[in-house]
Amino acid sequence: QVHLVESGGGSVQAGGSLRLSCAASGESFMYWFSLAWFRRPPGKETENVAGISWNGGDTYYADSVKTRFTISRNSARNTIDLQMDHLTPEDTAVYYCNTGTTTTEMLRGKRGDYWGQGIWVTVTT
Repeated sequence: QVHLVESGGGSVQAGGSLRLSCAASGESFMYWFSLAWFRRPPGKETENVAGISWNGGDTYYADSVKTRFTISRNSARNTIDLQMDHLTPEDTAVYYCNTGTTTTEMLRGKRGDYWGQGIWVTVTT
């Protein structure tokens, strides 16, 4: 099993910032797993946001967030953070932590088999 626990969501005004965290644990969690964030905006499909390799050396960002979001990883603690700046209402979504991919798979946008419960981010005008 793999457990992913997200924290840090909430509501913020446009232009503001939020920081999401995800902690991974479980017997099936492999140190070489990449970790990533996906999101599902209201009424839309789930989309890739950002991902990071097991040692933090490779990252992926969706075009819509690459100049505003920063993903980081503490490999010793199996945690990742997503710093989200200059938020817009279009960033409103349920954000999910995801894992189970290799670095190559993560960079190609593949979704791993393991998901967190999701956390709401709401950006108001």
